[in-house]
Amino acid sequence: MRSARDDQLVRPTVEDEVAAAGSELIGGPVGRRALTGAHWWTPVRVIALVAIGMFALGMVQKLPCYDHGWFFGATTQYTHACYSDIPHLYNGRGFDQGLIPYFDRVPQSVGGGMDYLEYPVLTGLFMEVAALFTPGGGSLQHREQLYWFVNAGMLLACTAVIVMCAARTHRRRPWDALLVALAPAFALTATINWDLFAVALTAAAMLMWSRGRTVLTGVLIGLAAAAKLYPALLLGPLLVLCWRAGRPRAFLTAAGGAVAAWLAVNLPVMFTHDATGFHIREGWAKFYVFSKERPVDFGSLWLFISEHTGSSMDDVNVYAILLMILGCLGLGALALSAPRRPRFAQLAFLTVALFVLINKVYSPQYVLWLVPLAALARPKWRDFLVWQTCEVLYYLAIWLYLAYTGSGDKHQGLPMDGYQLAIVAHLLGTLYLCALVVRDILKPERDVVRRDGSDDPSGGVLDGAPDIFVLGSARRERHAEPSGGTRVKWGTGSHDA
Repeated sequence: MRSARDDQLVRPTVEDEVAAAGSELIGGPVGRRALTGAHWWTPVRVIALVAIGMFALGMVQKLPCYDHGWFFGATTQYTHACYSDIPHLYNGRGFDQGLIPYFDRVPQSVGGGMDYLEYPVLTGLFMEVAALFTPGGGSLQHREQLYWFVNAGMLLACTAVIVMCAARTHRRRPWDALLVALAPAFALTATINWDLFAVALTAAAMLMWSRGRTVLTGVLIGLAAAAKLYPALLLGPLLVLCWRAGRPRAFLTAAGGAVAAWLAVNLPVMFTHDATGFHIREGWAKFYVFSKERPVDFGSLWLFISEHTGSSMDDVNVYAILLMILGCLGLGALALSAPRRPRFAQLAFLTVALFVLINKVYSPQYVLWLVPLAALARPKWRDFLVWQTCEVLYYLAIWLYLAYTGSGDKHQGLPMDGYQLAIVAHLLGTLYLCALVVRDILKPERDVVRRDGSDDPSGGVLDGAPDIFVLGSARRERHAEPSGGTRVKWGTGSHDA
């Protein structure tokens, strides 16, 4: 039976003081008698349009590079903070020559030491499709501009998918997706690289899990992991949460779907055959070899340590793997011993954030991995904006540091000391948000998503399920209330239970 609570969407301008203050720009908080969802301006549509507008502003911010910075001047693209990999790799990985990723070797003259494309298979397919839609003719510069523009259009579609999935994952809280749509770091980094494709698949996987579609969840996670490695980490939280709830079949179904989907897109590219038999294709393995052999790089904790200790950090892979294992064990213990089973979004955010914090490189666009998860894990505007401020500072700092190192004796930009402060700001900002999510797990009464009595709106089969296995003094939630609520349908004004 539907309750009044189920029929009413949570309004951030009512429960969040920062959202309420910000709403004064458009007339103030929504009144209690306002009709939401009864006209064309449904939450999903509003959020999608806001996201498209922010994405367009991010494209405008790249205008100095589109016109000049990507092609002329050693540091122009850094001083204007508008760098993107996309136009550079159009020629640098042979797309302008019609080379097929993973099968054709990139000429040494353009590859810069990279003989094959160093991205996972589905990202390579995304790049290849964009190249096929890029008109030929004209100068190389003109075609690189068009290639970036085509990719931007495809990434805009990914952005729409991300915010629409985020708006629908928590049925009664669609407006939390405004955090994603308005995130400044999201707009700034959206067209640096191709990460949004994997983020969109991951957001869709989160939505499908919230709807109890375990097979489709696994398939989407597998496809996302074939575009970027990090989405595979979501299987860890699902394992622990399903273990605590006594739902191993749900996890095994999702994991099986993920493995099958990953193999389906990788196997056709993975192997080559010659007179001596089958071998792993060198082009397919490039991403994994490059990831293993890549030294300590920009933005990482390890770069900060290396600069302060003088160590070359030759064993950084060992350190990072050990820390990742220890961190995952700690998160597993937290999930099994918390007084109430953590929400899936909370544990997913913490797991991906752990990977980001201990990785040996932190590219500015990696923030895209966390933005949708953060909006679902901790939909609190003040904390989200504190974190975003740190990420924007890092975004500016990395380009100013590259301008400093690339300007010769002029040294125009940010020196190493300033750049290291920006690394610390990024690390502390992410740790700050992680600490708040951990606090919400240990004190579930502080969790804004559960404030109305919900259990786990993104939990799917876990939502309202009793606890079967717990550690320590954790109580067994045998009567948790499922998170009922309104299903926000794609692009319509109707709702169902």
